[in-house]
Amino acid sequence: MTDRSSSGDRLEGGFDKAKGNVKQGVGDLTGDDQTKGEGMLDEAKGSAKQAWGDFKDAAGDLKDDAERATR
Repeated sequence: MTDRSSSGDRLEGGFDKAKGNVKQGVGDLTGDDQTKGEGMLDEAKGSAKQAWGDFKDAAGDLKDDAERATR
């Protein structure tokens, strides 16, 4: 499994959130509940990816702090 950077996770998450917003808007305009629901899922997926990127950053910071403390 490849490890993606935290920045990549946040960027991809932002894209998914934007895509979700567009789908929700299209669903609202057309009255298509399925498209609106897909948009809501995309937005939630994007939020989760962004949170994962934030978590990876925080974990990296803790690791760096621990390494500095043991020097």
